[in-house]
Amino acid sequence: MVTTEPRSIRRMSAKTGTSVLDVDWLAVCRGATANLRVAFDRHPSTPERAVGIGRGAGGDETLVIDGDAEAAVFDELEQLAARGHQFSAISEERGEVVYGDGASPVRVVIDPIDGSLNAKRLIPSYALSIAVSAGPTMEDVEFAFVHDFGTGEEYVARLAEGATVNGEPLDVTEDGRGLEIVGLESARPEWITPVAERLQGKVFRLRILGSIALSLCYLAAARFDGMLTANTCRSVDAAAAQLIARESGAFVSVLGHGGLEAPLDLGARFRIAAGRTPEGLETLVRALTDAGLPDN
Repeated sequence: MVTTEPRSIRRMSAKTGTSVLDVDWLAVCRGATANLRVAFDRHPSTPERAVGIGRGAGGDETLVIDGDAEAAVFDELEQLAARGHQFSAISEERGEVVYGDGASPVRVVIDPIDGSLNAKRLIPSYALSIAVSAGPTMEDVEFAFVHDFGTGEEYVARLAEGATVNGEPLDVTEDGRGLEIVGLESARPEWITPVAERLQGKVFRLRILGSIALSLCYLAAARFDGMLTANTCRSVDAAAAQLIARESGAFVSVLGHGGLEAPLDLGARFRIAAGRTPEGLETLVRALTDAGLPDN
């Protein structure tokens, strides 16, 4: 398990006298999950889900299902803020939304639908991802939640307390099989080919889910032996699942950011590699580095 001690930043709410990090975040996340199911039911087909409604803060086209999903999550956050808690929410569509006077270091990093193309096309591999952080970087994340809408599985992690799926502890203890199955994300052919070429003879099989969060969670569940992103990603894609992977005992590196010091804002772009062992992680990092991929 990860041995990092929880961060000491515990800014108290002026109204409640409690830390936002002491909130029952699991209940908040489960409430958001229930809201999202209602949103998906309102748009059951691909034509209904694929209606464009503009551009999000991250620069991508926002579909009606994206907007409804984000509203479903923010409904829970606004109820939390109404009870006096202060924090900043960072989301793909709305960008950064500050609740309170802006003094709180707590950040809630949200991807309402990680794997939105899958959700649009009714491919059952997409997830809600929520991370709660005591500071501005990946390594500051203290609570993580990922709900897989395809399997109904709920992944949860708390810093230095381990990770679970549906309440059962996760442990990626190496069984000697090496890099038998590796998840490869950001699946544009021009990005994948140079990386795949450098994995020949080192990885037995590749799997592409179409969701960075779920690939990291599958690593945490020892379904994958490693994962990497051929294209660049953002904090909303991985902030929660990287903690789940680390708390299961896996090793995670954000390339170009000193391991896990990648900022949680939407402006940063980076690639991620993760493995069940340090040796597996090194192999995947080397493949990404040697592929010579452009930044975007």
